[in-house]
Amino acid sequence: MSGPPPGERIVPQHLVLVLPSTGEFDSRSWRIARTMIGRGHTVTMLARWKDGLPLEEHNPLGFRLLRIRASAQDGIPFKGVVRAVRVVVRRFHALRTGTPYRPPELPRIEDAGPPPPPPVAGSTSAVRAGAADSPAVTARNVPLHRRVWGGLQRRTAIPLTIRSHVKNAGRDAPAGDLYHGMAFMGIPVALGLGKRDGKPVVYDARDIYLNARNLARMGRPARWFLGRLERGWAKRSSRVVTVNEAYADVMGSRWPVRRPLVVMNCSFRYSPASPRERRFHEHLGLDPAEKVVLYHGGLFPWRGIEQLIEAIQLVPGTTLVLMGYGILEPTLKAWEADPATGGKVRVMGAVPPDQLHDWVAAADVAAMPIQGDTLNHRLTTPQKLFEAMAAGVPAVVSDLPGMRAVVRDSGSGILVDPTDTAAIAAAIRQIVELPEAEWLAWRQRCLDAAHDRYNWETQVEALLAEYSRLTGKPW
Repeated sequence: MSGPPPGERIVPQHLVLVLPSTGEFDSRSWRIARTMIGRGHTVTMLARWKDGLPLEEHNPLGFRLLRIRASAQDGIPFKGVVRAVRVVVRRFHALRTGTPYRPPELPRIEDAGPPPPPPVAGSTSAVRAGAADSPAVTARNVPLHRRVWGGLQRRTAIPLTIRSHVKNAGRDAPAGDLYHGMAFMGIPVALGLGKRDGKPVVYDARDIYLNARNLARMGRPARWFLGRLERGWAKRSSRVVTVNEAYADVMGSRWPVRRPLVVMNCSFRYSPASPRERRFHEHLGLDPAEKVVLYHGGLFPWRGIEQLIEAIQLVPGTTLVLMGYGILEPTLKAWEADPATGGKVRVMGAVPPDQLHDWVAAADVAAMPIQGDTLNHRLTTPQKLFEAMAAGVPAVVSDLPGMRAVVRDSGSGILVDPTDTAAIAAAIRQIVELPEAEWLAWRQRCLDAAHDRYNWETQVEALLAEYSRLTGKPW
């Protein structure tokens, strides 16, 4: 992005973006960083460290990426007391069963993750996942001490990881003029830093977290506790920001805060290459005549990936490319190799945000049949919807309240029942069977909507104004 408009007064400041992820693929954070760097500010992106990644990087865009170590294991308070309790539990188990007592080491607590993917009706996914070949595991044949510890770690992994992240960031993070906390597990870290330095903090609530993914499926006591935490974080924040009007309505009704500021997850204005690039064909060795149906983003359950795998079998001359990262990746790679998918499913890793639109623009269809299993999904307006629009690629989109209005307004896609694989397949066929001239006309309609109103350049103006209000200096 180029610098600010000529003559606009800006006071250079230091923005610290606090992420709950590793910072490799967070497009929203990259857009904010790129904008602020282009306006002459200093940006530090504070992310979480993962094995195999450097603790510090200097990104070519001009921001510093600093990764903080954080884990549930590190967040355990009173480790001696925890070990003593486990000794008591193990001694009791040894006495009860007559087995030898073994002193425990402080165990590893795994970070919380989403539930395993559900099998698709009529598919062989359960067999592929190994369910038919695995021995039954029931509460009766799991030792008592393991059941006790397993239940404890499931309920405490998230708060313990947050505790570790807050503690280590407070020690290692540089001072900034404003802290922008991303998501449920980024905002407590940002609040800790804001308190340390006496600076304003923005909470970027990009989802309705209590009604999303694994949190939505927790028991009522755990959800009540986490809901109280988030309500307190929102109240302590200087401003809450979210990604669409429906989310803002829900958050405004739940929290004692001013209605959240809406900054949509739109992309920078972009012009795709002409003629179209053949990136997927070259990278994956596809037949030149093959049409590419692209799913990109998080490889997680309930995103419609399983339905797409079923639907693509009904569309001749097409290959489904699953481009991203997430807990489903090993399962999806196994499905890719399964002869039952007929070679029509290909899996590839995520690409950096600054290359993403070039890849998306090389697809024939973008598909996002997100399932309406939670309130968060029903109201979502995902980044991939705006990325497809910016790249000029027609989309097959879930007919859910959040995405419906955008698709109808922009004319960028076809709305379908995300549970109906036949309907998904029919929508894909409708796009891939278009004559080239009609497909190009659809591309232009997407680009017109993205360039006119659904773009980051328009959306970021509200964020710049809010930053200026919070620090008292123009951004």
